[in-house]
Amino acid sequence: MAEKSFKYVILGGGVAAGYAAREFAKQGVQPDELAIISKEAVAPYERPALSKAYLFPEGTARLPGFHVCVGGGGERLLPEWYTEKGISLILSTEITKADLASKTLHSATGDIFKYQTLVIATGSTVLRLTDFGVQGAEAKNIFYLREIDDADKLVEAIKEKKNGKAVVVGGGYIGLELSAALRINNIDVTMVYPEPWCMPRLFTAGIAAFYEDYYANKGVNIIKGTVAVGFGTNEIGEVTDVKLKDGRVLDADIVVVGVGGKPLTSLFKGQVEEEKGGIKVRSFKLSFYHKGTLLSC
Repeated sequence: MAEKSFKYVILGGGVAAGYAAREFAKQGVQPDELAIISKEAVAPYERPALSKAYLFPEGTARLPGFHVCVGGGGERLLPEWYTEKGISLILSTEITKADLASKTLHSATGDIFKYQTLVIATGSTVLRLTDFGVQGAEAKNIFYLREIDDADKLVEAIKEKKNGKAVVVGGGYIGLELSAALRINNIDVTMVYPEPWCMPRLFTAGIAAFYEDYYANKGVNIIKGTVAVGFGTNEIGEVTDVKLKDGRVLDADIVVVGVGGKPLTSLFKGQVEEEKGGIKVRSFKLSFYHKGTLLSC
């Protein structure tokens, strides 16, 4: 069990962490003053690539091509950049306890990290159908997309289930983007969502109709006004079908779920004031998101 101390710690290794590290460097942070602690095994990267070119059969995106900060038109921060700036990049490290009073973080392996100032960049996690008690939602080949490991698993499934059938649950950004990526891979795709049209919080009915027609012309079947209530499986636990609330059953080799997310604030329960699912920061009622990442100080 090791103990390390830093003046600044960024907890989380997503987009916000990488952009925050760049700003620290611009402000003249000194070597060994700053650490980024992330449970992922790679340096911060632009997550939007995961639902797009990362899944393409040609012109595929792979790291180090989309490390931050290329999404904002800036320099690509490779792992070597952090070393050059004297920033400790502590990867594959899950923090299981945060004690804000003693300014201490504890990892799953027993390591202890002390800090003077903490940047909470833990981001969000996906909502899972198991959270809602959907029968069979723990079956194999039901995927969620948040981290690069999730994308790697989906890539393997696309190869394994070549020319197969996929059901995409959800009609938001993830649903639309993954439906497109799956069709590009010659997968037969059906989208299912309960709303009267896709992306209802952003699109008007007319704008949504344009996109739905476009997707239909590309071969995507769209089912609106119902939800998945169960999944069938085969003898090895792989998903075989999706049962809908309206009684229909859809064959499926792959299921991708994109039904929203929630901030990862569990480490700080009872230690900070929360509001509307986020952390209330200083005098501002703030849950600040940068490309899906919760950032507080």
